[in-house]
Amino acid sequence: MSADISWLALASFSLILVVPLGLNHYFKLALAKDLISSLLRMLVQLVLIGLYLQYLFQLNNVWLNLGWLTLMLLVGASAIVSKAKLPQKLLLLPVLAGLVLGLSPVLLILLLGVLQLQPWYHTQYLIPLAGMLLGNSLSGNIVALQRLFSALSEQQIEYQGYLALGANRQQATESFVQSAMQQALAPLLASMSTVGLVTLPGMMTGQILGGSDPLVAVKYQILILVAILVMLCLSLACTLSLSVRLAISPSGLVRITRSGS
Repeated sequence: MSADISWLALASFSLILVVPLGLNHYFKLALAKDLISSLLRMLVQLVLIGLYLQYLFQLNNVWLNLGWLTLMLLVGASAIVSKAKLPQKLLLLPVLAGLVLGLSPVLLILLLGVLQLQPWYHTQYLIPLAGMLLGNSLSGNIVALQRLFSALSEQQIEYQGYLALGANRQQATESFVQSAMQQALAPLLASMSTVGLVTLPGMMTGQILGGSDPLVAVKYQILILVAILVMLCLSLACTLSLSVRLAISPSGLVRITRSGS
């Protein structure tokens, strides 16, 4: 069992937040409002989710678990499109589909094939695993969408050149999709190549602090990193492919710009 942290100790430690707030003031970053807003949202959301997960853990009901998972997917998809500053109307569905198609097979393999849980929808594993996989896919999808539509906007001559030579929309966007996927995967690949030497990932560290054997923690960390990589690849491929189909007409007309107009 890991050592508990009192609310007073947590509140006292939070006083260290004067450091980013002070640096914000010194460098005139104009981020004070965003910092405070993000911190308050984090506090409220984590406390509420902690209380709700206690309730879910006690019930361990398949429909409640799947309902919560659906909400996680919807919020995640909406956040990706919003942070990429692209229109929800056109891109929410392809992003949501990308997350679902990326998460579902990987999560089922983990629950049924590797962990072999009884029941398979055990809340203690289903929700945290889904949260880790989704959380690590958000930034990659944001980067990919930003890169794709920025490139289409900035390199219109090249794109129009492909179309003029007779390429269809898939052929004309192939190099842009390829570049978007490369940039989206780069941070994760860099992180994986230095894990253990430069960084100790959160899941592994958390298990060790919780009293787990270090080798057991290592096995779980390898498991989750492989799962994250596979899910990110699947979700990026699905999201970008569907986005090209919905955001670009068969004739090659891009229906949206980088700003989302």
